[in-house]
Amino acid sequence: MSSRCKFWLPKKKRFCAIPPIANSEFCGNHSKRSDDIWILCSIDPSHSVLESNLESHLKRCPLLKHKNSLSLQPFYRKGINGGGEEDDHEGVTSELKRMAVQSMTEPQLIKLIEKIKFVHDSVCKDILDSYIVPDACRSWIDRAIDWKIPFQEKHVIQQASILGNLEKLGALNSSSIGEQLHCNSSSADSPAVVEFGAGRGYLTQMLADCYGVSKVFLIERKSYKLKADRSLRQKESLILERLRIDIEDLNLNAIEALKGLPYLAIGKHLCGPATDMTIRCCVGEGAAKSSLRGLSIATCCHHLCQWKHYINKEFFLNLELTKDDFHAITWFTSWAVDADHSSDVADTNLDTVKDIGGGINMSARERAELGFMCKDIIDAGRLKWMREYGLESKLVKYVPSNISPENHLLLARR
Repeated sequence: MSSRCKFWLPKKKRFCAIPPIANSEFCGNHSKRSDDIWILCSIDPSHSVLESNLESHLKRCPLLKHKNSLSLQPFYRKGINGGGEEDDHEGVTSELKRMAVQSMTEPQLIKLIEKIKFVHDSVCKDILDSYIVPDACRSWIDRAIDWKIPFQEKHVIQQASILGNLEKLGALNSSSIGEQLHCNSSSADSPAVVEFGAGRGYLTQMLADCYGVSKVFLIERKSYKLKADRSLRQKESLILERLRIDIEDLNLNAIEALKGLPYLAIGKHLCGPATDMTIRCCVGEGAAKSSLRGLSIATCCHHLCQWKHYINKEFFLNLELTKDDFHAITWFTSWAVDADHSSDVADTNLDTVKDIGGGINMSARERAELGFMCKDIIDAGRLKWMREYGLESKLVKYVPSNISPENHLLLARR
């Protein structure tokens, strides 16, 4: 008999690890009657229930309780940051994007690739390398302070450069750094910090340890274990709020404890449309733009971007790129992170040829280069939008690609 349950967990993409019960291939949680089947919960697909129990489960699903509670909060406003004037409520899946690209004819695909290269040469000239590890974070990385959270060097280096670039831009004050490293207090005149897509909150942990902050708001729609919250709450004079909410539905102006306060908006690897929603949340119509002191967002997962959420549709339309072109470009970005990034793309030996559609063959190196061009173009549109809204803004590569190929950082300050 197998030592593991044979029930497949679609969200975790693995089999259940609990040992099976006697004379069965399934554990006690997933054993089933011959006339019953397991199906995904329609409210929260991260777990499954027996079909016969679905009706009763839907009345007490934990996520339903959370949604009902969230809808009563003053900062909840459904779709406020979604940009949603589109009909495709669910968006365009990666599979549909792939099928659309592969259904293109050879002339159509050649024309689009040539257009991408032309646009990239025209609008992506000022993306500079800006890998900065500030002195404040260097001591943190060298373990000059007591470790309270799990340590992974590549992630800590990324966090340090995100903050270093924000300091270089002038949005983050480096004064009293030495004091922050050796005491548990927070600077009373420091801005509040709003971390979007906070996950476990480790980026804010570094900022609080190295620079000192008085108020922290962690925005995250999922629930996590091993959070930095406990360590942050131990700091004297630091007020922490964790809001479990989708960025799309967050009305930042309605957070009572944030009203009238200057704040920094930060985020590490805000996947796909989460970047657009965050920018709209902080800078768009109705946002408290006067309170925004600085913004530092590491973008990623451009293949998940959606036209209905994208912050600067006019940017694409003015370049004579359509909605369908946009979704094809987002699909191409997945090729950038498929490659081996132990060295620069130009130096890698990636000569495997693949049919990308329309009878056109491209090597892995060529696909990666095109993917990076597409990522540059998407973020260049975001950069242009922020500049048009009066922010001093930059787009930089904040770490080398061998640390992370997802190395774009959007920076802005008022």
